[in-house]
Amino acid sequence: MTRILLRPHCAFSFACVLAFSFAYASLCNVVEAEDWLQWRGQDRANHSPETGLFEAWPEDGPELAWMAEGLGSGYANVSVAGNRIYTSGDLEDSQSVIAVDATDGSILWKTAITESVPKHGYPGSRTTPTIDDNRLYMVSSDGKIVCLDVSNGDKIWSRDFSDWNGKMMSGWGFSESPLVDGNKVICTPGGDKGMVVALDKTTGEEIWVCTMSDPTPENDGKPLKEGAGYSSPIITNGGGVKQYVQLVGRGLIGIRAEDGKLLWQYNRVANDTANVPTAVIDGEYVFTSTGYNTGSALLKLVAAGTNDVDVEEVYWLTGRTLQNKHGGMTLIDGYIYCGHGNGQGMPTCVDMATGEITWGPERAKGKGEASLIHADGHILYRREDGTIMLTKVNPEELEIVSVFEPAYQEGKSWAHPVIADGKLYLREQDKLMCYKLKAN
Repeated sequence: MTRILLRPHCAFSFACVLAFSFAYASLCNVVEAEDWLQWRGQDRANHSPETGLFEAWPEDGPELAWMAEGLGSGYANVSVAGNRIYTSGDLEDSQSVIAVDATDGSILWKTAITESVPKHGYPGSRTTPTIDDNRLYMVSSDGKIVCLDVSNGDKIWSRDFSDWNGKMMSGWGFSESPLVDGNKVICTPGGDKGMVVALDKTTGEEIWVCTMSDPTPENDGKPLKEGAGYSSPIITNGGGVKQYVQLVGRGLIGIRAEDGKLLWQYNRVANDTANVPTAVIDGEYVFTSTGYNTGSALLKLVAAGTNDVDVEEVYWLTGRTLQNKHGGMTLIDGYIYCGHGNGQGMPTCVDMATGEITWGPERAKGKGEASLIHADGHILYRREDGTIMLTKVNPEELEIVSVFEPAYQEGKSWAHPVIADGKLYLREQDKLMCYKLKAN
């Protein structure tokens, strides 16, 4: 056996090397950590790129690292950037943005974005903050977009949706998570002076406005609602034109990114109560669905002259076949996974190309609406009663791996699950639970 003897000064140097190596490795972990910077993550596709998450998950669920308190009431999701978490909630006297330390759940700062607590059905905050470098963008449920400094919560600028006669399709509060694209931030006041607007992300100044001045269309003989829906916009280049797809009171619309021109609208998917799910994009195709017994559709975007686009319906699924209320839909390898049924959220799988239901709807573990997230070959569902169900990605059957009940649950667990930096985050009104999915 070879023995290595270190003189005192050599031992000190060796210790320094070890310390440096450890610090460097820690720094690399920080740099390589996967963030979750907006609603539904990168490209708003609801995919976490992290791996190695579930190998050591015990049958009774992952280890609870910490539980934060003081977030206020609300259904807002969280965004994660580095070692900070951002969300919003209704406190005693205002709706506020809250920054949380990801290491221990301590509150770093709170910034009021309203002068009082907004009044509407199902009180509480809704929208997920969007993080862009050192700025945070947020829409309050009473209709105001704000830009804050992520380091301390200082307000950089704000605009009130009343500037565009802002309006919701019904009385449950603005729920959009704003979209940052290049130098623009996109939001949906829902007014006759601006259904969707693009603002300069650094100043809040208006770049363009998209209006809908034609008469309100009908769906199956019923007039549709004017105003914003409860959805968030997403980017596509379908038909060869960059555009923003958004679900509003009238239905699904496509807006040219360059100048805000309304390119197309698809009204059949709209209902007169609440249009919620963010559309799913796949190349030239768009999949959309709403609840309240409405239904789902696959649309194709086709070029229509210079810098213009038309929309074609590929197929329509009735509400009895597939309707997603507000748990969201996720496309994985050509199949859409989601919850079906108005208020039921029964997990199901759909072949996006054909509309065939390949399995489900399943009366699986838990009750009520089902939100979900895709990561590491698995789909994690969160039911309205708080139940967490881990399944494998499988278009042929619902393959359940594990089920557990969270450490805390109250009311309706409508905030969607988020995975970032090897951790699972579950917002539950005033509290935020952080579960470890990876070993330290």
